[in-house]
This record gives sequence, structure tokens and C-alpha cells, in this order.
Amino acid sequence: MKIKKLMSVVNAAIITTTVLAGCGNSKPAVSNSVKTDIVVIGAGGAGLAAAVEAKNVGANVIVLEKMPMVGGNTLRATGGINAAGTKFQKANKINDTVEKFYNDTMKGGYNKGEPELVKLLAEKSAEAVEWLADLGADLTDVGRLGGASENRAHRPTGGADVGSEIVKTLKKAAEEKKIDVRTMNTALEILKDDKGNVKGVKALDKEGKEYTIDTKAVVLTTGGFGGSEEMFVKYNENLKGFGTTNHAGANGDGIIMAEKLGAELIQMEEIQTHPTAVPSNGFMITEAVRGNGAILINREGKRFTNEIGTRDVVSKAVLAQKENTAYLLFDDNVRKSLKAIEKYIDMELAVVGDSVEDLAKKLSVDPAALKKTVDNYNGYVKSKKDAEFGRADMPREFGNGKYYAIEIKPAVHHTMGGIKINTYTEVLNKSGQAIKGLYAAGEVTGGIHGGNRLGGNALADLIVFGRIAGKNAAGFVK
Repeated sequence: MKIKKLMSVVNAAIITTTVLAGCGNSKPAVSNSVKTDIVVIGAGGAGLAAAVEAKNVGANVIVLEKMPMVGGNTLRATGGINAAGTKFQKANKINDTVEKFYNDTMKGGYNKGEPELVKLLAEKSAEAVEWLADLGADLTDVGRLGGASENRAHRPTGGADVGSEIVKTLKKAAEEKKIDVRTMNTALEILKDDKGNVKGVKALDKEGKEYTIDTKAVVLTTGGFGGSEEMFVKYNENLKGFGTTNHAGANGDGIIMAEKLGAELIQMEEIQTHPTAVPSNGFMITEAVRGNGAILINREGKRFTNEIGTRDVVSKAVLAQKENTAYLLFDDNVRKSLKAIEKYIDMELAVVGDSVEDLAKKLSVDPAALKKTVDNYNGYVKSKKDAEFGRADMPREFGNGKYYAIEIKPAVHHTMGGIKINTYTEVLNKSGQAIKGLYAAGEVTGGIHGGNRLGGNALADLIVFGRIAGKNAAGFVK
């Protein structure tokens, strides 16, 4: 039965890969020199958003993606895309504001974020979500992720995975606009003229043949370096041996390319771990499970932290437990509230019990202790006050159905540091001047999230700054 379920998951992944591979116009270079207005390097959420907006302004665009499919880490995002003041929040009577979003982000990042960039993120967030919705994305469900003072994480109906929805939507838009997206094409170097302005990109095509694209503008959207242990340990030795939730292509190559051009890097030591990854393989369990009511317990069957605290705080609390792991505990009530949970059940990541006591026995946890923990938590939900850890948002009680536990351990998740940009998404050199024709957006950049990124802010970052980069690059070349 386990093999059968595993094969169904593998087959689903193959289908997803087939759907997302390329954009219909993907093709190898047919000559040693090609010309276009803009080259976008990286076809994740930021890259596709930049390409679509640049095309909307009338620019010709080539997108280079070294992996065999578009999406990058965006495809792995599950929890939601944060935005304040959207029509979806208003429909659910959620009173959120740009000011609250800004304050939450600055506080969550220990006030290390660049205020102008954080302000822009908050101000343009609603527009970004509604832009995606106009392109066909389903972002009607609104929940709450760690560090947020209001429900602002937008996701598909029923709480389904948001990343694949965004990538599917942007991929379709790119295809409809006939944007030249070249998968399995690797950018090797950004070329400059004798005045220091961008003049082209050297790349390898699918067959390993080198070619050059002549262009006046480049948008770097290659993602962070969370997939490269060598690189994240270089900036934080304490992360040696950590697993990662990142895809294999997140190795910091865009940062390295920009650095060779004289770009300034910022806050490279700020690296976030995600508290709920599966110890054996680094598979990330979305924060939305906790946001929808799950709790964290240790091997004594006790809660030990506010489950929807910021990721760094929760990660530290998990690592302080025996064996440096904990269990994510939820029941049928939580499971029914979030579609994303179904794949965890299908992958057999969860231990399942017919009751609290039954689950405790399967986990080798004291049944009486776990029952007390659950009863106490239900009491806090009823009184709307968490007397132990001050959890503010407790959306539902645990019931009499089945109970589930997934063992979790922190893994490297997001790199907050990267290329320094201004509010126009221009890449800045070490003198604080813009490198003409070079733009960047998404996790390849630094300075937005400061010392810790709030769940749901990465996708907002990708779309907000990806759109700005695409528009400004197009304006520059014209």
C-alpha cells in the first residue's frame, strides 16, 4: 500500500513537471548571437512576473532558465501570498492595512529591513494579488501565517498550495504573450561595455553550445542560495549539516554573477530556517497547518512554544527539544480546513491515531500527558486566551475524530541577504550607484526581509518587485 501511494505521488510530480516544463516557445539558440530588448535570468515567480510586465510595456524578452522546468522555489511555496487591503480581505471582513503589514514585516525582521523597500512591498501588495487574480489565479482563501497581526495570506480555495497556482498562472500569461522562455539554458556571464553598462549575456543552450544575447537590460531573478550548503555555511557556520527545503537550482549563481560586475551585497549572513521540515528528506510542511490550528509537541507530549511565532523563534524552540525534533499535531478538524494537508497524508508522512490516546501510544508518548495538552489547548481556544504561550490566533478546537502527528525539524529555507537594490529594482554597486541596465528581484536580492522573513512575504516580494523590475527595465531600453 505504501509503495502504491508513493508511486501516485511520484506520478503526480511527473505530471506537474510536464505541465510546467518550458512555456511552449522554449527552443535552443540557432546562432552564436541573438538580440533582444531584455534578458530575464531565472523563470521563477519574480522572473515570470518581470517578463510578463516587460512584454506588457512592449519590450521583447528572452527568459533563461537553467532547470528543465519553470517555477523554481515559487513552485514549492504552499502557505500563501501576503497582501493588505485586498478585495478578498474586504469580502471576508478582514480589517488589514498597509501600515499593519509594514509594521509586522519590520518587527518580524528585527527592524533590519530597508524601510523604503518594506514600505513599497506593503503598498504594492494588494495590487500584486489582484493583478494575479486578473490573470486567472485563485487567491480567494485568506489565512494567517506566523508574525502577522491579521489574516493576509492569500491562497486558492480551501487552502490549496499557492505556489503552483501562481506559477501556472504566470506560465499561461507568458505563453499567451509569446514570450521566449528557454528552459535548460544557463546564463554564464553578464557582459558590460567599456562604460560599465550592460550589453549582453553569455549563455549555454540545451545542447551545451555557447551563445551570446545582445541586450541593453538584464533582470536577475535567479533566487537565493539556500540550496548550496557550501554557500550558506560560508556565511553562517552554525548551519553546517542542515538540510534544505530549496530546489537544487537555488545555488546563488545570480548573486555571484552580479558580484563580478561590482554589485554590493547586503545582509548575506541573514539565513532563515523553516521550523517544520521532515527530518529524513527536508520536505517542507507549510506554515498554514499551524495557522489553521495545529500545535507543536515534544516527546513528553507537551507544547513548548507559540506555534505561530516567527520562524526563527519557532525553529530555535524545536532545536531545544530532545533529539532536536518535535511533532506537528493536528486532527480531522484542521485537516478538513486545509487542502494542502492531503498530500502529506498521501505521502504517509503522518502517524495516524483513532484518538489522542491511540496516537500517543504510536508515538511512544505518555497518553495522559498528551490528553492533558490537547484538553488545555481546547480550553484556551474557548477562552480565547493561551495562558501558556500567548498564541493570539487559535481558529479551531480539536475534536473527536482522528489525530495526526508529523515529525519535524528545522531546515534552511530562505536567504534574506543578496544583491542590494533601490526602489526601482536597479542593482547598486559598492559606491551606491546603479549599474546601468541591471535589475534584480526576488530572493536574489537582500534588504527587504531583514533578520527574518515572515511566511507569505516571499511571494509578495517576488510579484511586487518582479513587476517593478520588468516595467523599469522596459522603460530603460526604450
